[in-house]
Parts: sequence; structure tokens; C-alpha cells
Amino acid sequence: MLNPVLISVVTVIVLSLLRLNVLLSLIIGGLIGGLLAGMSVEGVMTTLVEGMGGNAATALDYILLGALAAAISQSGVATLLAHHLAKKIGQHTTWLILGIALFSMLSQNVIPVHIAFIPILIPPLLPVFNMLKIDRRAIASALTFGLQTPYISIPIGFGLIFHNIIKEELTASGLSVTNSQIAGVMWIPGVAMLIGLLIAIFISYKKSRIYEYSEVSVNREQSEDVTWSRRHLIVLIGAMSALIIQILYGSLALGAIIGLGIMLLGQTFHFDQLDHLLNNGITSMGYIAFVMLVAAGYGNIMRETGGVEQLVQSLSSLVGDNQLLGAFGMLVVGLFITMGIGTSFGTIPIIATIYVPLAQQLGFTPTATILLVGVAAALGDAGSPASDSTLGPTAGLNIDDQHDHIRDTCLPTFLHYNIPLILIGTLAALLIG
Repeated sequence: MLNPVLISVVTVIVLSLLRLNVLLSLIIGGLIGGLLAGMSVEGVMTTLVEGMGGNAATALDYILLGALAAAISQSGVATLLAHHLAKKIGQHTTWLILGIALFSMLSQNVIPVHIAFIPILIPPLLPVFNMLKIDRRAIASALTFGLQTPYISIPIGFGLIFHNIIKEELTASGLSVTNSQIAGVMWIPGVAMLIGLLIAIFISYKKSRIYEYSEVSVNREQSEDVTWSRRHLIVLIGAMSALIIQILYGSLALGAIIGLGIMLLGQTFHFDQLDHLLNNGITSMGYIAFVMLVAAGYGNIMRETGGVEQLVQSLSSLVGDNQLLGAFGMLVVGLFITMGIGTSFGTIPIIATIYVPLAQQLGFTPTATILLVGVAAALGDAGSPASDSTLGPTAGLNIDDQHDHIRDTCLPTFLHYNIPLILIGTLAALLIG
């Protein structure tokens, strides 16, 4: 008899790789899995909707964080910091690349504008890259590192969302964990990412690469000199307040509201612009928020099919008591799922349903299980053609049509980040037990 969970997951991956919308892929995959398990169409859809509530808080976090990001971007703070970075380290190749990686990291946690900073920072620097003969694959690697590593390892901003999803989905699958347990082990994949970055900068792409000179089209607004003002200071206070609230209370939504409130009281934007900022938040983050909701519903369907236990037993008999084979297999499967759907955040509800009982069957501790689920979800974000972590860097580096999305962004980031993640993730899971 065909396992409904296995068929469903394969369906989602195949449809996503065929570039069908991820939301539709998850719904179709859920329907197929539910029907194969003998559920009615009405029962499948009811289970889907009931399960969506599990990620409601995450969806709210995304939308409010999007509104905060819109307010920060509108203020010009990101432009100011980008110009400051370019002036300070613009002529030092290694420091320039590392500075870009650092700025990219700040965009995920401290000043959560996500990939919105890339069109501001990168295009004006392309002539500098060309003059210094920097291989843009190194820049792409630095940007992707900064976009991915913070949410994996640091429970602030997008990282808090990622860790909360891990906690919620592991708990839903029968393994109660805390955020401190997650943060206590997810620094390990961060180290793996750092190793990949250093290899990319100092070994793989250290040699000079010549690009044709071209007049890069940059918005005049981005090219103008920007000076500090009272408005920028208030925006930074608002952003830092949001950061502190997240740390103190563990609530991204509350932090975003406080941050927006400070910016509003400080008149960095007018009251009648608040609707516009919230709409921008929904526009920029609403889609991924809905992906998270549907992914949670999909995971609920998989649990209801009864096929998880059957699949776990089959996989357990296949790998036996071999933790090495089991850990490696789980990470590789996570890689393909994330590559398919294009989001690490959406992968967690899909794999947690299967991985928690499988890890328990193989004798892994809760800490090792957290690591396996977290790394398996993170794998594939770097290198996926559909991921923001690769689309963002390409959008900035290909302004003059000299940077290929697949060859110059996806392939380099896939090799430099996914290989260390698999190797170190597997080894760490075995050592933790």
C-alpha cells in the first residue's frame, strides 16, 4: 500500500520544482495525501483550516515586521548606513566583502528590512567592485550568508520567527522544547555557514575577475549624499526598542508595535501613513505569512492520515540503528524539500511531522532532534533558485547583466553553504546523540 505521507511530500516537491505556486502545491499535496488515507475532501479541507491556526502568531509576526521594515526603509536609514559603509571600507576588498556580509546580517535582526537594502547598497558599489576586480560570486556568497545565518542562529527578528516555528511544530509532533534549547544548539549551523563564507572569500573566489565597464543605472535618490537627522535617530531608537522588546518578552509582534509607536510619536511618518505602512507589510510579507499558515495546515493533514507512523517504521527498518545514515538521510531530504518550495520556514511543518518520531526511533536526544529539524529546514535556502536568499543578491548584482542567477549565485551558495551544513549537522547530531 502506498504511504500517503510519502506520496504527498513527493507531490509537493515535484509541483514546486515545476514552479507551481507553493500555496497550491501544499494544498494539492495535502488533498492527495488525505484522499489516499481515506479522508473525505471536506475532511481534508477542515483539517487543513484547523491546522492553520498553529502558525497564526507567526503570520502576525511577519506582517507587523513587514510594516516595521517599510517604516525603516521609508526613513532612509538603510540608505544612510549603506553610504557610510561604502565610504569607510570601499577600497579594501576583504573588508568590503565582510562589511557587506555584516550589513546583510543586520537586515535580518537589528534593522529588519530583509532584502530591501540590496537595491540600495549594491548597485552603487558595482563600479567599485569592477575597479577592484572582485569576483561577484564572493559578494553573492556574502549576501546570502547574511540573509540566512542570522535567522538560523540568532533568536531575534526573523530568527525569532524561525525558532518559534521549530518550537511549535516540534511540540505539535509530540516533542516539547523551549526557545532556549533551540538557541542553545542552532549556533552550530551558524558556524557551518561561517566556514562556507570564509572558504568562498579566501579560497574559491579570491582571484580577480574582470567585468566590462558599464554605466550602472542607480536611482538618483540612492546616489545623493545623505546626512544624519533627528528623524533617522528616532527611527534607530524605534528599531532598537523593537529589538529590546523581542529579547525581554520574546514577542516579535509586540516589539514591532512598540517600534512603530515610537516612530509615529517621533513624527518620522504621519498618522495617515500608518495604513500605507501596514499595507506594505502585507505586500512584502503577506505571501510568506500565508505559506506558513498553509504549511501548518498541511502538517496537520499529514498527522491525521496515520501514515507518519507507517513511514517512520519503514524508514527505521531501512536504516536500522544506524544514526549516521539516519541523520544524513534526514538532512538530504530536508535539502530537497526546501529547494522545492523555496522557503526554510515552510519546510519545518512538513518535516517535523516525520522527523520527530523517526529521530526518537533512532535514539536521538531532543537536542539532537532540534538540530536535525533546524538544519534540514535551513538546507536548500542557499542555492534554491526560488529563495529570497538567492533572488535578492542576483537582483542587486545583475543590474548590468553580468551576473547569472544560476551560475553566479545559486551554484556558489549551494556548494559553499549546503555541504558544510550537511557535514557539520550530521557530525554534531551524532556527537550530541
